[in-house]
Amino acid sequence: MSRNSLREMLLEYQGYILAYRLRNAVGGRVAPRGDVLSLAEYAQRRLERQALALALVREGLDAERMTRLETLSSELMFGFWLNPTEVAAFLRAALRQGGHPALGDAEAFAALLSSSERERLGETGVRLVCAHHLTCLSLAASLLDPHQLARVWQRVEATTPPLFVDELARAGQV
Repeated sequence: MSRNSLREMLLEYQGYILAYRLRNAVGGRVAPRGDVLSLAEYAQRRLERQALALALVREGLDAERMTRLETLSSELMFGFWLNPTEVAAFLRAALRQGGHPALGDAEAFAALLSSSERERLGETGVRLVCAHHLTCLSLAASLLDPHQLARVWQRVEATTPPLFVDELARAGQV
């Protein structure tokens, strides 16, 4: 496995952690079910999801395996930050129940980070993390305008955060 693909996988896990924290903070119907997954648990479920997705493409899936694929996608919050449709569905549900300051305010979003993560990132890194994730939340607004979507994607790519979450630091990955 290349260093770059490992980094991409760790960034995916980090995105899961932040989506979990945001959904937990918003609460209600968007709150995640169950405890946050460890890196090892996430990797195991991600491999299972990948195998099911590959089987879907190659041979199709029966109803039971398709349900399992959907369950894993939901549990892993797969594509949460970078899928405009997922972002839009999340925001609609979150706003219906009253919203949360972290959906649009950088300081409130920064409060989702632990003190050790904020320290690890420094002030500039925290701003980058908040800018990146709040920009990802703006993907939903650009569904109707392809030019706007392209501009938002440029902003998302320009603000890719470093690896920083505590769960990765405990696993010796940061």
